[in-house]
Amino acid sequence: MPTHACCLSPDLIRKEVEYLKMDFNWRMKEVLVSSMLSAYYVAFVPVWFVKSTQYVDKRWSCELFILVSVSTSVILMRHLLPSRYCDLLHKAAAHLGCWQKVDPSLCSNVLQHIWTEEYMWPQGVLVKHNKNVYKAMGHYNVAVPSDVKIFVFFFNKPLRILNILIILEGAMIFYQLYSLICSEKWHQTISLALILFSNYYAFFKLLRDRIVLGKAYSYSNSSSDQKVS
Repeated sequence: MPTHACCLSPDLIRKEVEYLKMDFNWRMKEVLVSSMLSAYYVAFVPVWFVKSTQYVDKRWSCELFILVSVSTSVILMRHLLPSRYCDLLHKAAAHLGCWQKVDPSLCSNVLQHIWTEEYMWPQGVLVKHNKNVYKAMGHYNVAVPSDVKIFVFFFNKPLRILNILIILEGAMIFYQLYSLICSEKWHQTISLALILFSNYYAFFKLLRDRIVLGKAYSYSNSSSDQKVS
């Protein structure tokens, strides 16, 4: 588990975020490869042992591959992206900040600074970078204005990743229930029931974490607002 250092050096904050990006990308690659391998061995490998005189339902094999890969991805993401890790990425994103590109003609009468990497920019300030004008959106902003904001988008809100997993898992459960109702073959019914059972357990864990962390973050935000007031 990586650690987070609350420092005031813009250069160190950017280096820390780059390291966390690499670690997060590695975890996502691990999820993708492991889920694809699991689905491959479950859905496609057994087809090789079917005799040429027997019928193979290719549509069901493809559907089973998608169900197993998505279900395994959600379970692995919950394991590799625990609550403490997502909170760490959220703190790093909050320290990094973000910028919003604005039209120079709309802010020509407003003071604009030349962006420098050694300075921590406050919220609302306008800076020039690569002939464009950007507005600081975070409380503290040390990110390069022209950088892509994917990291900040996912982790600016501490519960965003968890919400995405809950929506994805809920959609999978509804689809599997529909397929289970429409299924007429015993082997498809058994496979769907087993996958659905694992998804029920994962959905329960995700929903429990969402409720607990939602209350914790709301209490933390209300306490911070009271201190400020």
